Amino acid sequence: MPETPETCPPAEDYSFSRRGRSPAAILATCGWLLALLVLWRVLDAALWLVILLTLPVIPALLDLIRNPLSGLRISASRIEWFSGGLNGAAELGEIDRVRFDTRWDFSVRATLILKSGKRIRLPQEATPPHQEIDAEFQRRGIRTERHHFTAF
Repeated sequence: MPETPETCPPAEDYSFSRRGRSPAAILATCGWLLALLVLWRVLDAALWLVILLTLPVIPALLDLIRNPLSGLRISASRIEWFSGGLNGAAELGEIDRVRFDTRWDFSVRATLILKSGKRIRLPQEATPPHQEIDAEFQRRGIRTERHHFTAF
């Protein structure tokens, strides 16, 4: 007899967290700053252009300094997430399905679609690898969908 959510043993609580100061974040930030330095010193770019191109790296520098914690917890009845000062929660019984969208940069975004029709996008930095969280939702009997490279 196939297992249904009613006959499956209860899934153990799941927890995931990560810090803002990761090797990838350090490497990307240092690479951007090094490229700006080369642009300014070697290619003799205008100072106003270098300053303008420095603006996008400021949030990354702040994350490296603050090293914020973000993560997600799934218990028997709830899903909770947190990222810096942002946090949220939803009851598992309210969730109709979870949609995973692969973006053009190959990142995967997770959206909870509630039975009421409301959509809740999970913060990217609080979301575990999609294969891992997909398996956790399926263990709890929540349907998941995959969508690849949609424009909107």
